Amino acid sequence: MITSFDDQGPKLENMSNRHYEYSKSNSGNRYHEYSLQGGGKSNRYYDYNKSTSGSSRKMKELLLKSDNQVCADCDAPDPKWASANIGVFLCLKCCSVHRNLSSDISKVLSVTLDEWSEEDIESMVEVGGNSSANAIYEAYIPKGISKPKPNATIEERTKFIRSKYEFQEFLKPSLRMISSKSSFKTCASGVDSDSFYSPATSRNATDASISIGTLKVKVVRGINLAIRDFRSSDPYVILALGQQKVKTSVKQSNLNPVWNEELKLTVPQRYGALKLQVYDYDTFSADDIMGEAEVDLQPFIAAATVFSDEELPDDMQVGKWLKSSDNALMKDSTINIIGGKIKQEIHLKLQNVESGELELELEWIPLHQ
Repeated sequence: MITSFDDQGPKLENMSNRHYEYSKSNSGNRYHEYSLQGGGKSNRYYDYNKSTSGSSRKMKELLLKSDNQVCADCDAPDPKWASANIGVFLCLKCCSVHRNLSSDISKVLSVTLDEWSEEDIESMVEVGGNSSANAIYEAYIPKGISKPKPNATIEERTKFIRSKYEFQEFLKPSLRMISSKSSFKTCASGVDSDSFYSPATSRNATDASISIGTLKVKVVRGINLAIRDFRSSDPYVILALGQQKVKTSVKQSNLNPVWNEELKLTVPQRYGALKLQVYDYDTFSADDIMGEAEVDLQPFIAAATVFSDEELPDDMQVGKWLKSSDNALMKDSTINIIGGKIKQEIHLKLQNVESGELELELEWIPLHQ
C-alpha cells in the first residue's frame, strides 16, 4: 500500500507488498517504508525536498496549473507521473507506454515517489507543462487520428504515444528531426545531415536551395585564445553552414578579442550543424588554426519554427540546448523570445586546441521579414 502526499494529508493507494507512511517535517515531505513480508519496520526514509525550496515551489506551482491536472496524452484526471525531459504529466497507463520508450526519448519519474534532481525540475518548469508541450508535439494531428481517451486500450495508447514522441509525426514537418549526439536524421527519409550538401545528389542540391529563414550570428568575443605568434595571435572567426562561409575581421595581437560583429547565413530546408573555426592571420605563411567547435542548430530552429507563424508573445524562454560530453558548450544555452525576436546566447569551449572560448548570439530572421 502506498500513500501519496498532498496539502490535505496522506492518500492511500494499493501497490506492491509494502506500506509507506508520509510525514511532514521541517526538512520537507518524506515517507517511511514498512515491509509487510517481514512484519517489521525498516529504517529507510526517503526525502522529496532534497532540491532547493525555490525549485520545490516552482514544481508545486506547475502542478496547480489546470492543464497539468490531466494526463497530457489521454486527458485522464489526476496524473501521478511525469516525463521530465519532455515536460509533461502522465497517468499510470500512459506512463507504462513511456517506460517502454528509450530513456533519451522519455525519462519517466513519479511525481511523489521518485527523487527529483534540480535539473529534472528545471526541465519541467522550462517547458511549462502539458499545454506548452502539446502545442508542439500535437501541432498537426492528421484527420482520422484522434487522441486516446482515458479508457483507451494499451494498443491505442502505444500507437499514439509512439507517433507523438518517438516518430514525431504530429510536429510541423520542418521540426521532425531526431537527435543522436551530433548526427541528425529526418524521420521521413532517415538521411544523415552530413550528406545534406553532397553535390552528387540532385535532391540534396534542391533542398539546399530552399531557404526556411536566415540565421544572424553575432560573434561577441573570444576568451583566452591560444598563442600562435611570438606572444599573441591575430584571430578571426570563420562560420560555415553547408557550402556557405562568412568570417569576421582580424583582431591584431589580441587573445581576448571583442568583435560584436553580425554575420548572416541562409538556412536551407535540410541543414546541418553550424561549424566555426578560429584562425591566426599570418601575412607570409598559411594561417594557423586556433580551435574549432560546432553548434547544434536543431533546438534553436525548432523553437523558431514553432513560433514563426504566430505573433510572438512577451519575453519568455522557449527552449534550451543542454551542455553534455557530446558538445562544446561551457554551460546550458537557453533560447528566448526577447523584444519580439528569437535569440540564443552560446558560450563554447574551442576544441582541438590548448585553450580558448568563444561567445556567440544567434537570432532568427523569418522569411517574411
